[in-house]
Amino acid sequence: MSNPAQKTRGGRAADLWPMVHAERAALADDLAQLTGEQWATPSLCAGLSVREVLAHLTAGASLNGVRWLAGVIRCRFDFDKQVAMQLAAQLGATPAETYERFRRVVASTSKPPLPVVAMLGETIVHAEDIRRPLGIRHDYPIETATRVAEYYRGSDLVVAAKKRIVGLRLAATDGPFATGSGPLVSGTTVALVMAMTGRSVYCDELDGDGVATLHDRRDMR
Repeated sequence: MSNPAQKTRGGRAADLWPMVHAERAALADDLAQLTGEQWATPSLCAGLSVREVLAHLTAGASLNGVRWLAGVIRCRFDFDKQVAMQLAAQLGATPAETYERFRRVVASTSKPPLPVVAMLGETIVHAEDIRRPLGIRHDYPIETATRVAEYYRGSDLVVAAKKRIVGLRLAATDGPFATGSGPLVSGTTVALVMAMTGRSVYCDELDGDGVATLHDRRDMR
């Protein structure tokens, strides 16, 4: 009999952590030779550079529930301030230090009070936030991408994905993911994930009568 304590929304934690670790390792490999100019490239996260998004990923992999709560209290429950504080703490003095700090947490299983599938989602979405502006292509395993899409279709926990796709029918062209009813939005699973999480540039890779609606909801919170 399975242990309910080992389960998380979107699958068992024991199944999901290897996916998180694999995607962190792949991102680290992709960023190993970046120049200083590339580290300063604006990411798809408004106001953040590629380097800063990587520090944000390091922060998420360095927190546990106690440290996360302590930070929230210190910031007087201003969650945006808390995120910025944790990012700054992991940035380091140079891009090389930022990168090495991320390398050290590739295999971490520490996390804020979020399901493991949310950590997988953060890893993939922020990896694309970094890769896309740098022109780096990465082929995500379809099982991994599908797990993330299935999570975001039913959650507004970290980002408003569930309400962003209300009244739309999403269908992946490269895997089994499908959800909803209404005007169609179709494309690769990763492009759907990124559009669901507000990265409107990925709408250019999607087809269907619902794409314009999804694009217009990019700033939904």
